[in-house]
Amino acid sequence: MTPAARASAAIEVLADIDTRKRPASEALKDWGLGHRFAGSGDRAAIGNLVFDVLRKRASAAYAMGEDRPRALVLRTLVTDWGMTPEEVEALCDGSRFAPEPLTEAERAGLAREIPADAPAHIRGDYPEWLAPQFAQAFGARAAAEGAALAMRAPVDLRVNTLKATREKVLKALHRFAAKATPYSPVGVRIAQGSGPARSPHVEAEPGHGKGWFEVQDEGSQVASLLSSAAPRQQAIDLCAGAGGKTLALAALMENTGQLYAYDTDRFRLRPIFERLKRAGARNVQVLPAGESEALRPLAGKMDLVTIDAPCTGSGVWRRRPDAKWRLSPEMLEARRGEQRTVLDQGAALVKPGGRLAYITCSVLPQENRDQVDAFLARHDGFKLIPWPALWEAAIPAAPPPSAEGSPETLLMTPLSHGTDGFFVAVLERRG
Repeated sequence: MTPAARASAAIEVLADIDTRKRPASEALKDWGLGHRFAGSGDRAAIGNLVFDVLRKRASAAYAMGEDRPRALVLRTLVTDWGMTPEEVEALCDGSRFAPEPLTEAERAGLAREIPADAPAHIRGDYPEWLAPQFAQAFGARAAAEGAALAMRAPVDLRVNTLKATREKVLKALHRFAAKATPYSPVGVRIAQGSGPARSPHVEAEPGHGKGWFEVQDEGSQVASLLSSAAPRQQAIDLCAGAGGKTLALAALMENTGQLYAYDTDRFRLRPIFERLKRAGARNVQVLPAGESEALRPLAGKMDLVTIDAPCTGSGVWRRRPDAKWRLSPEMLEARRGEQRTVLDQGAALVKPGGRLAYITCSVLPQENRDQVDAFLARHDGFKLIPWPALWEAAIPAAPPPSAEGSPETLLMTPLSHGTDGFFVAVLERRG
């Protein structure tokens, strides 16, 4: 396919997303099934263009004076794909499979700069209704933090220390220019390409099949490290999902003690079995999904309860940019209710002197520190453990400031730490 045909295809996919109000991944999959002549390179380029548009939809619409898919694609070709307005005009020649020629308004939009006094939600590319939450979290940095969440993310990997070392994984992935992550001592990072460049399919590598590494953002790795999981503990991953943090905890526990994995959704939990086998994690017992009675025998016995709580996912907008435009106040409130429920459920499992690690992939205060404060008000038997002490015990690198400025809870962000957005609070049950 020509670059012009790829642009037209991206416009078509975005129109489908707008019309049918569905995830971008579904729309792209259906487009590929209906256009089997498109090669893997074409599909990757179209997907990249669609996701780049969604990352910066607000600023593109502001500059172009409209939010139709065509206008957003044309603007993204200039701002993110390195084309000049003149090159975009040449692309849009109206020939077969190419977009129609530019209008005067479109030419002006392609040349327009976003002014410094534009609203923060425009400069930061997040929904306007979230402006108060971003201002609460970041103050004057709200637009900059949002803009960093609107960039492409690198591919981060966690080395499985049960089977490999970071040096071994770096050597195996040297052709991808893999490098050590700055914070996690078991992290490996592969930089993201630009424009139509495809991300490396690391899960097809022999090292992945051998269980040497798993795809996991460095922020998630840090959250696991701060949980203070250690050998011979009794621990539970209460929102295990597909098992990413379960695997990290099993490695930290060096395959000793007992680690339980539980989730309310059996479909989310299903992939964990294959991943545990590949990783060689033998100290994990997967509890029946959704059967809360299975938790009853564990009450008051856990050294560590890890809660990777259900949340809005605002911290992973770099990877799921369409999710931020589907998010609503009602969805936020629903997640907050789920968080309260699982926190109270987890509290009952912690033994005296044990710890509860509350983790979200969100940057919104309502899901983070507000939830922690409300939990402490309900459970006066718990206290916060300041995160810098946990960091110094678990991570060789010097602790950076929290993005929210707190000495008690840690918020990591793309702008401040180069990670996805992750919040971590560790609480201890008083003996």
